[in-house]
Amino acid sequence: MPILEFKNVSKLYDGKTKAIDDLNFKIEEGEFVSIIGPSGAGKSTLLRCINRLVDASVGEIVFDGIEVVQAKGSQLREVRTKSGMIFQHYNLVDRSSVFENVLHGTLGRKGVLAGMLGLYTEEEKLRALEIIEELGLSDQTYKRCDELSGGQKQRVGIARAIMQDPRLLLCDEPIASLDPKSSKVIMDRLYNINKNRRITCIVNLHQVEVARQYSERILGVSDGKIVFDCKPEELTQDIINTIYKSQSDELIMDLSEVGNAA
Repeated sequence: MPILEFKNVSKLYDGKTKAIDDLNFKIEEGEFVSIIGPSGAGKSTLLRCINRLVDASVGEIVFDGIEVVQAKGSQLREVRTKSGMIFQHYNLVDRSSVFENVLHGTLGRKGVLAGMLGLYTEEEKLRALEIIEELGLSDQTYKRCDELSGGQKQRVGIARAIMQDPRLLLCDEPIASLDPKSSKVIMDRLYNINKNRRITCIVNLHQVEVARQYSERILGVSDGKIVFDCKPEELTQDIINTIYKSQSDELIMDLSEVGNAA
């Protein structure tokens, strides 16, 4: 069975504006899937419906055997614990250290009091240190996150998500705020996590060539609909023009240049 399935999923805002429109697709466990498309196409809404940061209006989303749209209580907590989220703007506690931020990845499995008091086991602390080392951040472990570069902050966000022990990583424009060198570091890390840990990855990207380079599969989204779902080598310039129909050829070329730099 696939780890994730969308069945006729739509999201309407104000009861009429469709952010995503009748989406149907499956993602197999261990896949690395990129979602590309212009701003406002529905990429972030699609991703956030999976962990219920946004509620789908109609349809079914089945993640690891749980029907997400109707999930409540412990089932919803399980969905959110098993799906680590990586954000464009990091969503870290800037005044806390790298170590503390990574440990926050355990909070979905703890009681409210333990989370409020920061009661972590020695095993959790050791695992956090191991993940921090894996992400190349050992020399930043006890620094406050507001002292880090953007690329370092994003690696902390990845480490925090891995600390959840997720089955799925949802990455919402993880390199949009980064320079090409930092972007390559982040994409390499995500690729290695996918291959070495066999964690399924879904990554929203603007950079077409980055999607081609790292993905096993690409979903192209335009006007809330999936207009392309195939292997990267099948993504032609004509299809790119269809996906980014409101974009100029110059913008498409810029995206390719960013991807090549990464």
